[in-house]
Amino acid sequence: MSKSDKSSAKVVFVCQECGRESPKWLGRCPDCQQWNTFVEMTVKTSAATSRPVNPLSPPQELSQVVIEAADRSPLPLNEFNRVLGGGLVAGSLVLVSGDPGIGKSTLLLQAAASMASNQSRVVYVTGEETVHQIKLRAERLNLGGEGLFIMAETDLEAVLDQVEQVGPGLVVIDSIQTVYFAGMESAAGSIGQVRECTMRLMQWAKFKGVPVFITGHVTKEGAIAGPRVLEHIVDVVLYLEGEPFSAYRLLRCVKNRYGSTNEVGVFEMKEQGMVEVENPSRAFLSQRGAESIGSAVVPTIEGSRPLLVEIQALTTTTAFGMPRRTANGVDFNRLLLVTAVLTKRAGLKLGNQDIMVNVTGGLKVGEPAADLGMALAIASSFRDMEVKPQTAAVGEVGLSGELRAASQLERRLNEAARLGFQKCIVPKVGAKSAPAKDIEIVPVGSLREAVNMGLVGRK
Repeated sequence: MSKSDKSSAKVVFVCQECGRESPKWLGRCPDCQQWNTFVEMTVKTSAATSRPVNPLSPPQELSQVVIEAADRSPLPLNEFNRVLGGGLVAGSLVLVSGDPGIGKSTLLLQAAASMASNQSRVVYVTGEETVHQIKLRAERLNLGGEGLFIMAETDLEAVLDQVEQVGPGLVVIDSIQTVYFAGMESAAGSIGQVRECTMRLMQWAKFKGVPVFITGHVTKEGAIAGPRVLEHIVDVVLYLEGEPFSAYRLLRCVKNRYGSTNEVGVFEMKEQGMVEVENPSRAFLSQRGAESIGSAVVPTIEGSRPLLVEIQALTTTTAFGMPRRTANGVDFNRLLLVTAVLTKRAGLKLGNQDIMVNVTGGLKVGEPAADLGMALAIASSFRDMEVKPQTAAVGEVGLSGELRAASQLERRLNEAARLGFQKCIVPKVGAKSAPAKDIEIVPVGSLREAVNMGLVGRK
């Protein structure tokens, strides 16, 4: 390395978790408080490597800004549109993340092919596969590919040059960890490269008014690989979730500058690719038996959508000194809370019982309104009595054994009635504010009362 080259580069240490830079190595990051996350990087300081993306934008008065209908273009996939808030916004940068093999590339290839056949040209940039591999996948998914341009390239400057010549209406980058900016000496996938490439894609998308999808890898903890600043740069962050042995996939939104952050799209992985599930509640309850001990149905709310889920529980006398608590799909701390209240307030002696709780279909329920359904499932398994047939339950359990009202109760009740449920156990507080339509409301004031009313053979 010549003397001039040495003067144009510097060595910094970058935190792999939050992206903080430091002139020296630190054992613990001052920002994210994580240990041993600093990695050495060589960064060029020359300004010649900077690519001008957009010119200076003059200030505009907000009242004079005109929103055109073309600023948001819906995708042919309704579940995708639901999560995005109604469609793609022009110039938006959308990050899709998920475990390896969960179906990110399949879903984006389907979306790209559908949009190319209906509206405009689409460029699909792959850094992990060849063009022939993408073609094989397209044939398996029965995708024609008209208007869809495939490009196997990892140099970001070359990618943007070629994309501008095509003039697409949508660009897909698969994945952000494989592309690199030649102006930086670090390898592709490093913290600096991921941050720099994402920033340049964001600037290009805003200037050209073209929406861009990028896929991202996740760490073993389930977080997006790379610095946390990556999620702050993009406009929308989507997670594709699902159990390894389940065919259902959930597209969950955790950040959206143009819509709700609580929406979820439901897909099913089949031979022809990702298929939209039009009635998720019926699909998740399709395998539920007529007489199921330790099973309760809860009307939950996912964003703007009511969704009925089945919560199963199994209690058995422990063979060890310390009973186990296992939660799959529900919050572990909520399970401990409900178990303690059942023991203290409802008279169930669960101190020597192993308790396993599971949400079927690979779903994850985080709202407290599922507490009552969880409690009924545990009580049903412990007393070996089934929950009354065609009965759902919703409500939050308090520490003193009282039941607290759930939000949007009317929508929950309507969804339960639509699927054939005849009764729904709800907290007495707020029960009168939700008019019953084709379903009987059973108001209860305490958890003990709910257990007595909800199980067969109890009054």
